[in-house]
Amino acid sequence: MSRTAASLLSTLVAPVELSGEPLQRQIYGRLRAAILTGQLPPGTQIPSSRELAREIRVGRNTVLAAIEQLTNEGFLQTARGSGTFVHRTLPKDGRFAAPPTTQRTVRAKPYAPFPTRIRTLTQLPALLPPSGDLRPFLPCVPAVDAFPFALWGRLAAHYWRRPPAQLFSLGEAAGYAPLRRVVADYLAQARAVRCNPEQVIIVSGAQQALDLVARVLLEPGDTVWMEEPGYQGARASLMASGARLVPVPVDDEGLSVKRGCALAPQARLVYCTPSHQFPLGHTMSIARRLELLAWARQTRAWIVEDDYDSEYRYGSRPIPALQGLTDSDQVLYIGTFSKVLFPSLRLGYLVVPNALVDTFSIVRAVATGPSSTMEQAVLTRFIEQGHFGRHLRRMRALYQERRMSLQEAAAEDLAGVIDLTLTGAGLHAVGMLPAGVDDQRVLARAARAGLDFIPLSSLYQGPEARHGLVFGFAPFTPATIRASVRSLARVLVRRSRSAK
Repeated sequence: MSRTAASLLSTLVAPVELSGEPLQRQIYGRLRAAILTGQLPPGTQIPSSRELAREIRVGRNTVLAAIEQLTNEGFLQTARGSGTFVHRTLPKDGRFAAPPTTQRTVRAKPYAPFPTRIRTLTQLPALLPPSGDLRPFLPCVPAVDAFPFALWGRLAAHYWRRPPAQLFSLGEAAGYAPLRRVVADYLAQARAVRCNPEQVIIVSGAQQALDLVARVLLEPGDTVWMEEPGYQGARASLMASGARLVPVPVDDEGLSVKRGCALAPQARLVYCTPSHQFPLGHTMSIARRLELLAWARQTRAWIVEDDYDSEYRYGSRPIPALQGLTDSDQVLYIGTFSKVLFPSLRLGYLVVPNALVDTFSIVRAVATGPSSTMEQAVLTRFIEQGHFGRHLRRMRALYQERRMSLQEAAAEDLAGVIDLTLTGAGLHAVGMLPAGVDDQRVLARAARAGLDFIPLSSLYQGPEARHGLVFGFAPFTPATIRASVRSLARVLVRRSRSAK
């Protein structure tokens, strides 16, 4: 190769000594980028290592190492007696890849269009809570400060001191067998769920359970009844599967089966929260439950029962699950430990009919693989030793105190500006705003005051959305609740005055 050609190439690959990146890596990266962008087409001869090293003023071994790496990756080839060349098998049209860059680039459009169901999904309001500090009144969060982490740590240490070999294997896709047994026992006693341990599939929270249900039971275009208003996470999972969601109104007795039959009589699946409807808090009446089961049996539809916070009921025992009312295999039951214990414990359960156990286990293995066996083992021990039951009893008392604090503070400071409804269960309440008040605008003002809510209108799919704020009270002390209610009152009063 001529001295002129070597000089031209040296301008492409010359390293920058002050960049902080090793010289060998810089030379490798620049030479690779020149090949990828077509500046060095296939068949181009590369100067000898000695000549190139002299031109860019680095040691020959540094250049040799870069050339050797590119040869190993197939970018360069060496012909004995002739020299080193850009590999002739590379595409001849050049510019077939973007050059490496340390700058993060933002594409205005994706490389290829997303499927319609994903484009629709991205238009939903944000599903994930903010990653910063927990602010009043973010709902669906337990009181992490009251969890017995020292006890949990001792239970975990028991396994880490003498860890059984099975806890370090990949584990069964359906979950750790001892945990499946204790979950089945707990559900039978506490929720009147009819199941054996084999029907319990351990999942990484309720969201994964919903994703599995959609994967296994739905074809794109299948019709699904969705509570209106309803849980965004369920709506997102079902939409991502390509299902056609039909919003079915909720009244004081729960999901309206009569309206569902009028809107979509042959739906494939129903998603519902009968024990404590999210977000309105109604409990589905026994008449409505039997009506729903009868319709599903007649049409051979599936019912997905999301029992997301049934453990927390004040003043009465938890309402038995819908699943336990029928001996036909038509109900899939979902529960989670994340809302009961702490959010980062990504463990929940899905109870499926006997005929679906093998299929769900296979799909679970293919989709994500099993959950952490170690965490499942610690949770099993936590339940077996009675700590789970004791924790629930303590939390019911704590949440009842915080719930009453919210009720009293709202009666004192929010009367006339928001109508707060507290039901006898759960970790949240709904405050209805006066006619003509937009909850999204209230939320924006409240955020500037350090407050956080779910706007009720975002939980509607159809156009007839009601406006209100979904309050979470579980993780906040009575003092924080009272102070935050006063802050909200100031926000609402300022909004009312500015609107006049």
